[in-house]
Amino acid sequence: MSFFETFAQLHQQATPLLLGNIWNVQSARVFEASGYKAIGTSSMAVAQSLGYDDGENLPFEVLLQLAKSVTKAVSIPFTVDIEGGYHRTAEGIIKNISQLHDAGVAGINLEDTVPGASRELQDVGSFQQLLAAVTNHLSRNNLKVFVNVRTDGFLLGMPTALDETLTRVKSYENAGADGLFVPCITREDDIAQVVKATPLPINVMCMPDLPDFAELTALGVKRISMGSFFFDKVYRNAGALAAAISNNENFTALFS
Repeated sequence: MSFFETFAQLHQQATPLLLGNIWNVQSARVFEASGYKAIGTSSMAVAQSLGYDDGENLPFEVLLQLAKSVTKAVSIPFTVDIEGGYHRTAEGIIKNISQLHDAGVAGINLEDTVPGASRELQDVGSFQQLLAAVTNHLSRNNLKVFVNVRTDGFLLGMPTALDETLTRVKSYENAGADGLFVPCITREDDIAQVVKATPLPINVMCMPDLPDFAELTALGVKRISMGSFFFDKVYRNAGALAAAISNNENFTALFS
């Protein structure tokens, strides 16, 4: 069974797929060793780890090289967050996805907002056409990549976030998406309505008030992501450890 097939099946199980969000080869190995069934990049974590701001400021060539390194280092499905596609045309996005596919990547995340000075939702019809062109090309050319589409109404804090999301999940379903990612959705009623609106697997993201995994399972969620929160916690702990060594003037903190 290919990584794509395995990854797709992980979205159809009774319990949600818990995705380990990585930023380098070592973090990928940590999640694999901890028993995670799949991993994916956090765009923000990857960018910050290499000294870039999030929002497609990291060169795509660097992201592609990371993808090649990770697929060589682990034996579980790996998905890559390509934000807005690293291009504004379907042709450019298809080229980028094709290179990731050739590197052994099982899936990608594609957002319906475009990075920039401010982040705004793209017109739903325009994005649906763009997405359809991408997924049709992948299908016609037998490029097996799980296309997880992120819609950002809740992330942007829109007062009409639920209605906007419900409209968009149907549009993206019709355009050939394999899964739908709704970051920052946390209310159980909202999650339940989104899950009921489409047969596609719904992906939610770690937030302070996100229901626990058992509740998300009962609501029908199929994928749970960490975003950059795991990365942030690791480096906060690293900062505390560095301070302890300096303040204590010894290395006890490294061995306690």
